[in-house]
Amino acid sequence: MGIVSAAVDSAPLLGNGRWTTYQRFLTFISALAIIFDGFDIQILGFAIPSLMREWVLPRAAFGPVLAVGLAGMAAGSPVAGYVGDRFGRRPALVMFLTLFGAATLATSFADSIFALGVLRFLTGLGTGGALPNATALVAEFAPLRNRPVAVKLTLVCVPLGGMLGGVLAAQVLPALGWRALYRLGGIAPLAFGALLWSVLPESPRFLAHNPRNWPALEGLLGRMGRAVAAGSAFRDSGERTGGRGSIRALLGPAHRRDTAGLWLAFLFCLGSIYLVFGWLPAMLMTQGVDMASASRGLAAYNLGGEVGVLVWAGLVTSLGSRRPLLSGALAAAGSAAAILLIPAQASGSRTLLLAGLALNGLLANAVQTSMYALAAHLYPTSIRASGIAYAAGIGRIGGVVSSICGAAIIAVGPVAYWGTLAVSMVISFTGLAWVRSHFPAIPSEHHMQRSA
Repeated sequence: MGIVSAAVDSAPLLGNGRWTTYQRFLTFISALAIIFDGFDIQILGFAIPSLMREWVLPRAAFGPVLAVGLAGMAAGSPVAGYVGDRFGRRPALVMFLTLFGAATLATSFADSIFALGVLRFLTGLGTGGALPNATALVAEFAPLRNRPVAVKLTLVCVPLGGMLGGVLAAQVLPALGWRALYRLGGIAPLAFGALLWSVLPESPRFLAHNPRNWPALEGLLGRMGRAVAAGSAFRDSGERTGGRGSIRALLGPAHRRDTAGLWLAFLFCLGSIYLVFGWLPAMLMTQGVDMASASRGLAAYNLGGEVGVLVWAGLVTSLGSRRPLLSGALAAAGSAAAILLIPAQASGSRTLLLAGLALNGLLANAVQTSMYALAAHLYPTSIRASGIAYAAGIGRIGGVVSSICGAAIIAVGPVAYWGTLAVSMVISFTGLAWVRSHFPAIPSEHHMQRSA
């Protein structure tokens, strides 16, 4: 069958129109992969008490292992970006999902802290690689107006995976032990990776760039409610020139300023979030809070984060990204500083403390997840996965630093801890203010004429 002479412009075809049931299904199954990602990121935290007892090791012995896992995530992100931009988002997502599933399963057989560290690094490589490609996929499956919501509803699955993991750990650890928990955490993503390979298509934006993929793109567009003539050729009038997925392209003249601001914001925002994930219970206990209440404090922070992701999904769609991100970052800094005013030891102030932690979690996580949607907007298809991946990798470096320095910060006292969180979010505000190409509000389909 011959190729028709008039090429189909994929930019308005994919960027406009309604968000069909099939597109929502693709977002849903991609998000499920990130639930497994979120569980495997936090699984060691659930298992540490059991490991301490079985291996007769102090809690401090596991600090380097936590940092090694974050280092693996930082290393995995740019690799994932290269693989996703070069070979496709779908094979990259399945590959990294399989990697962290296999490493988690293998951890169930570990018998030393060294083996645990090696496998934790491999798990980090996989989890760090899965997230950028899943984010790129859902961004490119969704119409332009729905892209921020699609990305944020995917990213909310990271803390959701951690929360579901906590429920599962509470049932499995007392009855079956930490090895059974790791086996479940490994087998589930391996099975789901096989399912994804059979049902998940490649990104339509990725397919449009190679004539060999155009027949597959025709079929995918038909399922997405955007049927085109058989034998169509494709062009992309809205796609900006980006070069291949590399650090050189990200730091080239077209993207240098936006990349610098985005990286600064990721570095300090994710660093502050991991300072909470890793050290909040210990910080509260030094202030006289009992262990159960300290655990509830971390749960309140995560619950607030879930709410914040949903609220900011609506705000950035209606208002664009600049105002919600900048105001959210400053408010997160203010909420961290305000927690210092709550007397943690007073039993009557526990509800107020939990509310303050929930508010801080709401704001910090809303900003963080919105930055992934911003990254998906900033870069063209040819370097989108790399742009998201490098930003996430820079953020993981912030997490490594906060994991290593958390104990020292706590030793200085509450002012140092909450002050670090506040200053980090102010610096994130500065980075976001430096970004020039924030995505605008898109009130109707009439305005959706250019691709992000």
